[in-house]
Amino acid sequence: MSTHPHDSELPRFARAVIAAALGGPEAQRPQDPSLKRTAAAFVTLRWPDGTLQGCIGTIEPRGSLLDAVTDGAKSAAFRDPRGRNFSLDEVNDLFVEVSVLSPTEPIAFTSEETARAALRPGIDGVVLRYRDRQGTFLPQMWPRLGSPENFLNELKRKAGFSSRFWSPEVELRRYTVQAYTDGIEPPEED
Repeated sequence: MSTHPHDSELPRFARAVIAAALGGPEAQRPQDPSLKRTAAAFVTLRWPDGTLQGCIGTIEPRGSLLDAVTDGAKSAAFRDPRGRNFSLDEVNDLFVEVSVLSPTEPIAFTSEETARAALRPGIDGVVLRYRDRQGTFLPQMWPRLGSPENFLNELKRKAGFSSRFWSPEVELRRYTVQAYTDGIEPPEED
């Protein structure tokens, strides 16, 4: 994972999208041609006390990076059940992080033990799929979750399974991210 706090165009745009949805001025789309490429992205919003407002995005690209940021910003602000209602006056209080995902690639493993051993702490975002359920954690979750065992157990729970669940049909995929913030200090994790 690479973090570039000085590159704030994407988070500034995400903040402007949220403000516009609350009645603020229309968000001006950045004109940088590289932001029009096809890409998947997540938008993470936190309050100054570290409380999560929302973290929503796409694992696979569905359109342009700017479209992914637009959709992720609105969803993280207003559709994540972990968040709360807030007003236009509070938009500037939010810590905004945009994570641009690399393409996913399969993780090779033969058992749950070898799956844990294949994970790269601090580097990998991981998608766990089993039948019609899936869950993902961005690489930013490694400091909070620590070990590959805990990371995988919590990911199983996020996907709706017991932490003890395992099946030979489980599919794991990895990705990395480029994370961008808008220069506002990140809050302490809750």
